[in-house]
Amino acid sequence: MHSGRCICGAVRFEVDGPLRDVLLCHCTECRRWAGHVWAATAAQLEDVRFVEDRGLRWIDSPDSAHDARRGFCSECGSSLFWQAPGRDRISIAPGCLDEPTGIWTFGQIWTASAGDYYELDERIPSHEREAD
Repeated sequence: MHSGRCICGAVRFEVDGPLRDVLLCHCTECRRWAGHVWAATAAQLEDVRFVEDRGLRWIDSPDSAHDARRGFCSECGSSLFWQAPGRDRISIAPGCLDEPTGIWTFGQIWTASAGDYYELDERIPSHEREAD
């Protein structure tokens, strides 16, 4: 069992199942969403249960090739989720999870779109576009 929340607690959730290890996304949209690189773990949608969702809001991703949506807390502004329609998984910002998480960073995608203000970590396997 894993648990997580936004900064203010208006969105709290539990994951009753395994979490995928963390994938970093360097695309422009994700960097704008997160304020830097978007880090995401993921879980089966059916394993996620919202304990509190009064602050949860969703916006459509305007530039997403997957027609995805992004979840955030409307009360404190925390960026929390990414979800593509028709998929049985939801991506979760690992920074909102309660520790210990038991996960680690295994890869990074859209590295060709990385910002000019930082260097890519060469130790993390990279893909110029989305990973297969």
